[in-house]
Amino acid sequence: MSKQRQQQNFVHQVIGHHPESNPKLTAVKRSGKGIAPVNIALSKYWGKRDEVLNLPMNGSVSISLPGLGTETTIQIAQAGQDSVRLNGKLLEPSNPFVKRLSHFLNPFRTATVFFDVVTTNTVPTAAGLASSASGYAALVLALDDLFAWQLASQQLSLLARLGSGSASRSLFSGFSIWHMGRQADGMDSFAEPIDTPWPGLCVGLVKVDVAQKPISSTLGMQNTVNNCDLYQAWPKQAEKDMAKILQAIQQQDFNLLGQTAEHNALSMHATMMATWPPIVYWQPESVAAMQTVWQLREQGIAVYFTMDAGPNLKLLFPETEKPAIKQAFPELSIIEPFKTKR
Repeated sequence: MSKQRQQQNFVHQVIGHHPESNPKLTAVKRSGKGIAPVNIALSKYWGKRDEVLNLPMNGSVSISLPGLGTETTIQIAQAGQDSVRLNGKLLEPSNPFVKRLSHFLNPFRTATVFFDVVTTNTVPTAAGLASSASGYAALVLALDDLFAWQLASQQLSLLARLGSGSASRSLFSGFSIWHMGRQADGMDSFAEPIDTPWPGLCVGLVKVDVAQKPISSTLGMQNTVNNCDLYQAWPKQAEKDMAKILQAIQQQDFNLLGQTAEHNALSMHATMMATWPPIVYWQPESVAAMQTVWQLREQGIAVYFTMDAGPNLKLLFPETEKPAIKQAFPELSIIEPFKTKR
């Protein structure tokens, strides 16, 4: 079965679409809209057991960052091709971003249908700050709105996963868990929220470089799985780390959360570095920021870091440490995911 047919069958299974009797690919509104936050994995997903359906080698746990993410609108195009406007700029059809997005949209259309997509990111695209996660989650919400499917969050998570694995987690605020799943058809690999707020928990963004990274996460994962002997140990450790993160959330144990998240991130990057050719997203400023974090801990300040596939660090610390952290990282953007708006 071709990749496109496999994805099409999966989408039709999720939305309950039967072309002969149930036309669920007919727009019922002029346009659809979706808004989704970025999420930062505390225990990482790295590696796929199925690259077509984006099925992960291990489960993961994340935290969403309110105020950072993607807003997308979609409507049926009048022209005979897709158009994509990103952050106010109309992109050329040959742009890789447009090609990837159009490929994702293929299972959601009939042969003569094209889409106009307008999307705005409040985080840099493809810089290791989870823009693809919020992007595909927002796009799926916009499709759900356009076609009036009224899908449950589990079904939306399944569809978002098809665009970007971590997008499965960007449909929720606060903490969420993405279940690895075991089924070959991917229907049991979805994310759901963890209803445990953590008042006072802060996330700081250390922006080392927000330019597009040279190796995409998708390609980096594929190369690591195929060319790294050390990777064999990763799925088992990742599952153990996920259990510790869940325990830390339930017990509000900050040190367990921070230690596990930092070790998990470093272990993931270790598999990349042990790949051949090596994959190194770090820059000198990334290492300098890590050393600053370690120095702060030696001084008794509670702070840890995590990193996705990119050079930027995300700091984890309690609200009580904000003055010390801000002094060490003057340019730091601080987000409080569970702070109640007044």
